Amino acid sequence: MRSNNPVLNRLNETGRLEARVLGTRDAEAMTVDDVVVRTVGLLVITGATAAVSWAVVPEAGWLPAALAGSALASIALVLVISLRGISNPVPIVGYAVLQGLLLGVASRAFELVYPGIVVQAVAGTFGVFLGMAALYRARVIRATPRLARLVIGTLLGIAVLSVVNLVSYLISGRPGLAVYSVSGEVGWLPYAFSVVAIIAGAFSFILDFDLIERSVRDGRPRRYAWLSAFGLLTGLVFLYWQLLRLLSYLRR
Repeated sequence: MRSNNPVLNRLNETGRLEARVLGTRDAEAMTVDDVVVRTVGLLVITGATAAVSWAVVPEAGWLPAALAGSALASIALVLVISLRGISNPVPIVGYAVLQGLLLGVASRAFELVYPGIVVQAVAGTFGVFLGMAALYRARVIRATPRLARLVIGTLLGIAVLSVVNLVSYLISGRPGLAVYSVSGEVGWLPYAFSVVAIIAGAFSFILDFDLIERSVRDGRPRRYAWLSAFGLLTGLVFLYWQLLRLLSYLRR
């Protein structure tokens, strides 16, 4: 079974073969604790960078273009790390820093217009994550092949449409599927797009939990815990962006 997350897909394809060839088990094999520690570390780095950028980066007329450029750079970095299966912590930490910079500046802009929205988005993000973890642990929701196909197809479509929409916005100034400004009218299409993205992002965690569990069971090398943590971070960041945008729509 493949995950919706290309980072964890790469882990699934290469890690299993390497574990069998090299026989890396016991002390050298990744564990759930390894993934948890690295995920928490990446979240701390992202949060700390976001706090610094919130307080230090000044507001300016070039900021929207800078944010859009950072978003495209983040997408490019995700693709490079995932397609090449990079387990080196340096580029992964670099992604966390870049996302922190982007999140801090954008979150401050939303917070100035809608006080309290950042706390709501953060609480919603971790609430969804923990809720899906509980459902997975209780086996209420299982990572079936049908669910995998549905989530994978939906998120691939969202990723492609998001990039096309962002590029179109940079060229024409028209928001389309997502409204990038912190104010202004919002039609029904951005609402629907955000809701679908949030649902797909939530169910993606089920596939990721399942893949990490099987990776540990198969005794894949410990360094792949970095790749697993990176995959979870990308999911959390994606979910936060969608919740922040939807909450801003609801408060306009």
